[in-house]
Amino acid sequence: MDKHLAGIDFSAPSAEVARRLIGVTVLVDGVGGRIVETEAYDRTEPAAHCYNGPTPRNFSMFGPPGRSYVYRSHGLHWCLNFVCREEGHGAGVLIRALEPLAGLERMRERRGLDDPRLLCSGPGRLCQALGVTREFNNLALDAPPFALLAPDAGAALEVLAGPRIGISKAVELPWRFGLAGSRFLSKPMR
Repeated sequence: MDKHLAGIDFSAPSAEVARRLIGVTVLVDGVGGRIVETEAYDRTEPAAHCYNGPTPRNFSMFGPPGRSYVYRSHGLHWCLNFVCREEGHGAGVLIRALEPLAGLERMRERRGLDDPRLLCSGPGRLCQALGVTREFNNLALDAPPFALLAPDAGAALEVLAGPRIGISKAVELPWRFGLAGSRFLSKPMR
């Protein structure tokens, strides 16, 4: 597969990919929306699942770039990541929140609620709304069920950066990125 998707070089460092993903539309079987919040992870920092090397759980984080890494968080929720950097490195971007744009009725059925702000505001909610489970792990992002669409040319996107959420290691890294003014973030940027 080509390592470039939606105008992004997925072989780039995870923080760069995470920032560039803001404004990209992601669809899973035609259901999805505009990415408004991401977090970067890299094997060089201890908050990353790949910090201690490949395991049966995290093997997909080691590439190739432009693939999915799906894991279960605390045994409760699925989380969707996009793999980046060169094959063998170990890096990814957690997709934290979307602005729902396509397949809202399907999202509402899956989530059991109507408020569009709560459909995809958080990685667990997002995966439930999009129907992402472990079966979506290690799939190419440039082929069904995935589709990534670049933002409109010339779209003005103000991207904010800050600390990641829910980690206790490497908290000083400003590797959480969010679309300024979005009401679909999982938590306000600080």
